[in-house]
Amino acid sequence: MAGEEDLDTLLALLQPSLLPGDFVFCTAANLKYGDFAELQPLASYQEEEGLTLVLAKQSADVAGLAYDAVFKCITLMVHSSLEAVGLTAAVSGKLAANGISANVIAAYHHEHVFVPKNKAQLALQLLTEL
Repeated sequence: MAGEEDLDTLLALLQPSLLPGDFVFCTAANLKYGDFAELQPLASYQEEEGLTLVLAKQSADVAGLAYDAVFKCITLMVHSSLEAVGLTAAVSGKLAANGISANVIAAYHHEHVFVPKNKAQLALQLLTEL
């Protein structure tokens, strides 16, 4: 089933949902795709500088991986198309206007917005207002 492309419809059906748990972004120059697969990362991305892993904080702590900040994840429950225009801008713009950073990962069905842990409830409220 194809996802929704119309921005007004996407915003009307957004249904932001705060996932349980804390998440971190880890990286190291000597990592490559497949390293730490046993930690079951939510996402990974191979950059020129190294592999980035998005992990449960507890998994990173157990593995001794360093991170700079702790995040909560808000999943936008609307099924958005990968070709939809403006959803990421609307979400990140609303959060930015309120001093909240947004690290957005688009998956096939939903966008997942990682926000600082201490601002997660405010971010959820703001996204609900969209």
